[in-house]
Amino acid sequence: MKFKLDENFGIRTQENFRIAGHDIQTVRDQKLQGCLDQNLYEVCCKEKRCLVTLDLDFADVIRFP
Repeated sequence: MKFKLDENFGIRTQENFRIAGHDIQTVRDQKLQGCLDQNLYEVCCKEKRCLVTLDLDFADVIRFP
């Protein structure tokens, strides 16, 4: 599965996903730290990646289906 890990996750979490066989990209690797939530959502949609985040703003299913 393809995931994008938000900036609130570290190396250990990345490794856990990779060990499990997932395709991982991070917000940090793509220099997207601090970008608007809508922009990050659009990048994830374009890349067809599931965003893994602790940011509760993304819990708004009306804004981020």
